[in-house]
Amino acid sequence: MSPRRRTDPAAGRTAVAAWARGDAERREVTTAVRFTLEELADRAPGNSVEVRVPPAGAVQAVAGPRHTRGTPPNVVETDPDTWLGLVTGAVTWADAVEDGRVHASGERSDISHLLPLPVGHRAVSGRNSAPEAPAPG
Repeated sequence: MSPRRRTDPAAGRTAVAAWARGDAERREVTTAVRFTLEELADRAPGNSVEVRVPPAGAVQAVAGPRHTRGTPPNVVETDPDTWLGLVTGAVTWADAVEDGRVHASGERSDISHLLPLPVGHRAVSGRNSAPEAPAPG
């Protein structure tokens, strides 16, 4: 089961597009990060990896052993601009890890196969103006 949505998808797509254009205000950046974290959790449901993008948000995702107490064994942490770069395809996972912009620990922490997110890629390519069809279910 995916986490309850807190971010309106239309507002999230608009915020990602504003970031991609380079004219997002801080509030829009926060909305874009939260929206894309929710998208990640929808596309890779689970609790084995915690993705942290302080101060905007964090989410648990990726199927595998459930983590319940203390520091999770698989953690990805980055800043908002790097995260949005990853989800839009403007930044590659390998470059961000090599440059130290992404800190990934644990054997399941490589989430490169999940990035970029389709919603982020649409924002960068300019195809985000049409609404996305709602997910079935």
